[in-house]
Formats: sequence, structure tokens, C-alpha cells
Amino acid sequence: MDRLLIANRGEIAVRVARSARARGIETVLAASEADRDSLAAGEVDRTLVIGAPPASASYLNAPLLIHAAIQSGCQAVHPGFGFLSERADFADAVEDAGLVFVGPRGETIRRIGDKLGAREVARDAGVPMAEGSEEVTSTAEAIEIAASIGYPVITKASAGGGGRGMHVAKDAAELEAIFDSASREAEQAFGDGRLYLERFVERARHVEVQVFGDGNGRVVHFGERDCSIQRRHQKMVEESPAALLSAATRARLHEAAVALLRAIDYRGAGTVEFLYDPDTDEFYFMEVNARLQVEHPVTEEVNDIDLVDLQLVVASGDDFHWDQSRISQQGHSIEVRILAEDPANGFRPSPGRITRWDTPSGDGIRLDSAVAAGSFVPPYYDSMIAKLIVTADDRASAIDLLGRALDDFHVEGIHTNIPLLCELARDSAFLDNTTSTRWLDTAAESLIRRDTA
Repeated sequence: MDRLLIANRGEIAVRVARSARARGIETVLAASEADRDSLAAGEVDRTLVIGAPPASASYLNAPLLIHAAIQSGCQAVHPGFGFLSERADFADAVEDAGLVFVGPRGETIRRIGDKLGAREVARDAGVPMAEGSEEVTSTAEAIEIAASIGYPVITKASAGGGGRGMHVAKDAAELEAIFDSASREAEQAFGDGRLYLERFVERARHVEVQVFGDGNGRVVHFGERDCSIQRRHQKMVEESPAALLSAATRARLHEAAVALLRAIDYRGAGTVEFLYDPDTDEFYFMEVNARLQVEHPVTEEVNDIDLVDLQLVVASGDDFHWDQSRISQQGHSIEVRILAEDPANGFRPSPGRITRWDTPSGDGIRLDSAVAAGSFVPPYYDSMIAKLIVTADDRASAIDLLGRALDDFHVEGIHTNIPLLCELARDSAFLDNTTSTRWLDTAAESLIRRDTA
């Protein structure tokens, strides 16, 4: 591979460009008009403006992206995360155009991208799953199935995640009230309103395993991440390793993830997500993310690897030489997402011009970002503008470093969630590692009050 099209924006575009440059690969950025002068554009060899700012006219326009790759003489397309990264039709179209898709094969994405299909693959691979249903087609059927599963239950969209279509019902009345709206929500988000039910784990932790395959049956893992601190099912804090797990449970978790992706000859970077119940020490399959995850830096830090470089190795057809016996984790890493939004105002997005961007630095501190003082944050995309990653010998030391790094992070011109993260980093639930996937939804208000007091 000599030249690569980056079909994404923001910090992941910067991330891919730098890893490609280190491997001697030229890079071309497919950018919207809003991003023609972005920092990502300054990291690549060439920028092609492919469309108007709305994602539907640019980053979600598959024919334009493929045309840009062919026009610029690229041999491969890296989709980053989000946008088209998990669209099987896009992966197929890239390959049909004679290009390499830096990610799983389209047939793989299609097989596990549908959550009901992924549950079938997981079941066949012997991976533990929470009690649940197949597709549920009506409210009446949902109520009947929920009675056999036992409340509380959660509705899930078969076609996607990100919290769309996910609602918890504690009894039949709540399920009746939410089922149709959950289906409509899924239809609007994914063009597919199919839902299924799962037993809801009240104090669940979200634990996921970073897996990598060569597409020919060789699959290894690079440990796990705890992503339990979320707001409305959107991750805000991620760390590796998951400190709550025993050695035996950790080993079983890794084995399950590898078995699942080995069963489908997985190619590239992928993540198998689980719910972990600390009360029973059991874990349950949730879904597979057939792409690089936003939170991959914490895995890179504790493994001393470059996952994007490994993606490029596999995409180039080079030998994937990693063996599980060579892989071991050292230290503890925590990532927080820096968002352009105003927590004190209902987490409203805060686009605009950044007038001050003073960032922390020093040993154990990493910042993945695509903005600087003077950058304009457009209103068209996700609000994440950076990721702050800290790494130390153990969790307590990493938390201490995180607090000091956040104190040294100053942004003006727009609102960010940094003040909220400062309070979170000192909260006893976080320090004691007693959070759950629903903790921040209830704790956010008190954290905001502390910040504004």
C-alpha cells in the first residue's frame, strides 16, 4: 500500500494520518467544506473537499468517498470510527472498486452488525448471554416475553447502538408505554425498527475486550477495558485494565471474545462488548463493534502498541506476527472524552471558535485531538473534540494524574465538559470503583452543582 484515503474527520483522521506516515504511506483526506482547513487537513499529503458540511453530503456519501479514493490514486480506504465504518455495503463497495477496506470484510460486518445475528454467532461460539428474545414484533408479544424473562428488561435495536432504541422497563405498564416509541426511535436512527428484549442487569459494568484478527483464523486479544461511566449509553470515561475483575473471570472473558471472532475468521481491529454483573461475577455478551473504538488509546498505552499500525499491516497483506504469548499489559490507563457541550445547560452542544486551548503535558499524559486555539468547532458533527489519556503504574496513580491533568486543561471560546470531568475525577464512587452504567445519569446533576457552587 502506497497511498491511503482517510474517510473521516477530527482526531481519528489525525491519528490515522500519523500512523500511516510512520509506515511511509501517503495520505489523502476526504473532507467536507467545514473541515477543509482543519488540523487533520494539515496532517495529510493532500485534502479533497468532497461535499457540503452535513454528513449526509460528505462523510456518509459512499460514492463520493470511493470516487475520491480512485481519483487520488489510493489503494485503500480507512473509515475511522462512526460514519461508514460499520456499513457492510460500504465495505463491499470499496472492495468492488478494487480498493482495500481497512477493516473487516463486508460479509463479516453484515453478520455481526445486526445484533440479533451477532447473538446467534455468540450462542454458537458458546459465549455467555443474558436471557433475551429474538425479534419482538408487537407490544403484546413484548409483554408476554418479558413475563418469562423477568423484569426489569431492556429494549434494544437490532440494527445499531449508541443508546437509540434502548429503554428500561421495570414492569408491564412501563414496557407498554415505551415499546412503540423505542421502535420508532430505532427506525429513525437506523432505518430499521426491529427490537428485541434482554434481561436488564441493575448494577452492570460495561467491560469490552480488544481483539485483532488476520482474517485467516488467527485471533489475539489485547486485554479489556472498563467503559462503565456513561451518560445515556454514551461512554465518557474508559480505562484498562478493568480493575474489578478477578484473574479467573478476566481469563474467561478474553477466551469468550477470541472464540467468537475466531469463529468468523475476523479481520482487523474489533471489540467484543459484555455486561458484567459484580454481584454474581458473571458476564454476558452485548455486541461486537467491527471497527476501531474511540477508546482504543488506553489499550495501546498498557500494551505499548499502535493499533492503527496493525490495521495497516493487515490491510497491506503483510504477515500478522502477533502471538498471544507475546502480549502482556503493564500499568493502568484512563481516557476521558473532551466534549464541546455545556453540562450546566442540559449538555447542549457548544460549537464555535476556540480562543484558548492550553493543554496538559508531561510523563504519562497523552492528548488525541484535532483542534487548537483558533479552531472552529462546527455544529454538524459529534461533539467530541479531544481525548485525554493518562497512564501510570496503577489505578490510584492514574486517577491522581488524571485530576492534575484536567486542572491544567483550559479552554475558552466554547463550553466543554472539562469542569464536570474535574469533579468526576475526585468523586468517591469513581475513586472506589463502585460505578455502574447508570451511575452518571443520576450523579451528573450533583457533579454539575459542585462545579458551579
